[in-house]
Amino acid sequence: MVNITVLDYGSGNLRSAERALARVGADVTVTSDYTAAMEADGLVVPGVGAFAACMAGLRAVRGERVIGRRLAAGRPVLGICVGMQILFETGVEHGVTTEGCGEWPGTVERLDAPVLPHMGWNTVKPPADTVLFAGIDPETRFYFVHSYGVRTWELQAGPGFDDPLVTWSEHNVPFVAAVENGPLTATQFHPEKSGDAGAQLLTNWLGTVR
Repeated sequence: MVNITVLDYGSGNLRSAERALARVGADVTVTSDYTAAMEADGLVVPGVGAFAACMAGLRAVRGERVIGRRLAAGRPVLGICVGMQILFETGVEHGVTTEGCGEWPGTVERLDAPVLPHMGWNTVKPPADTVLFAGIDPETRFYFVHSYGVRTWELQAGPGFDDPLVTWSEHNVPFVAAVENGPLTATQFHPEKSGDAGAQLLTNWLGTVR
């Protein structure tokens, strides 16, 4: 059984994530412990609320160091919602610019849409060679709740490396809905709240952890 740690840094649907992962066969621990987060087979970084508050909570438990060191060693990390957003360089909310983890270039900014938050079910457009969305009908909807997102993908892989697989969705404007980039995977939507499709996606991710 794969051991998964859900990182508790004071922000996120921790129990929902725990239950969803356990349901698809993972041995799940919810903790802020640095060593446990480092040693787990896979690390899940959830997140809800403001970018700046999430980064403050993450730094308080040395979460950004855990993420960076795991990725340097090729060890899987999954970010969810704001847990995805903080993986980028910068977040801009209410005129305040906050430094993120910087694992990917790019800025998290307010979506240009007449109705915010973007809350409810929406389709996504994964690339043809996706692993994360394997076996999931293209018309499937996932559950979103956010007002901010990444509207431009900036990272291109260098020679000898595969380009990241970027999945898009749209709420008046296109935004990044998921990324598959070696050991680093993230979703803007909530797989733990997305029913059978979310369970299949988590199962697919666990398959990359084994």
